[in-house]
Amino acid sequence: MQFRQQALSKLQSPEQIDLPVRFARPQGVLVLTVTVVVMIAASVWALTGKVSSTLDASGILTHAQGSYVLQSPVAGQVTEVLAKEGDRVRADAPLVKVRTAQGSAVVRTIAAGRVTALVATIGSVVTTGADVAAVERIDQADDPLMAVLYVPAQNGSTVPVGAKVDLSVQSVATQQYGVLRGSVKAVGRTAQTRQRITAFLGSSQLGEQFSQKGQPVSVLVELERSTRTESGYAWSSSEGPPYALESMTLTGGAVHLAEQRPIDWLLP
Repeated sequence: MQFRQQALSKLQSPEQIDLPVRFARPQGVLVLTVTVVVMIAASVWALTGKVSSTLDASGILTHAQGSYVLQSPVAGQVTEVLAKEGDRVRADAPLVKVRTAQGSAVVRTIAAGRVTALVATIGSVVTTGADVAAVERIDQADDPLMAVLYVPAQNGSTVPVGAKVDLSVQSVATQQYGVLRGSVKAVGRTAQTRQRITAFLGSSQLGEQFSQKGQPVSVLVELERSTRTESGYAWSSSEGPPYALESMTLTGGAVHLAEQRPIDWLLP
């Protein structure tokens, strides 16, 4: 009965002209204004703003001509090792002497380069086809170093030639000397298998390391040269480390990808 009386009361006074009109509170107007301004600013930023991103990858410093694994053509006992790790050797240079049942045999290098790993030791027994050493191909003593990064295959197409790269070298304290500067010179077109990486670097361990997350794409990075640093390359610090860099040193790279507008992320 109470609700019926209220309905009759409204019918008797359908227009309550004498009641004051309630306007929006100042706080509500302020919130609405701020919301509109933020939406306009976000739209302008989405259309005109630029967002940069980086792609991280692991890699190694090298002279970019690859390495080869030197294997013994005979079976026997190693009687003499004629080089040590780090030595530069010429093509067809004697590296290891092996005593066999038929006499003494010499294991020679295939191409000129630098010995990066030496497996054979005096007194050790080798079989035919056993690994004796790994040699990095180098034409001239002053051939510049480069970096090879192994990028996940699905990200290879996002890396443009010429992109800037910051390299953190394993043998260099980044907090003290900064990062090594470089730029992308070439991007591989096909994914690298573990066997191909092993053949190029002359190390099955590195082949396994760089392919453990799948078959990557190789990215060749040209290092920026500098006459003001001891290493001969440009660093984010003014001088860089007070010593030269060596090939076959592990490094991590941050590739600076092309800038994008935020609205591009929403467009198909």
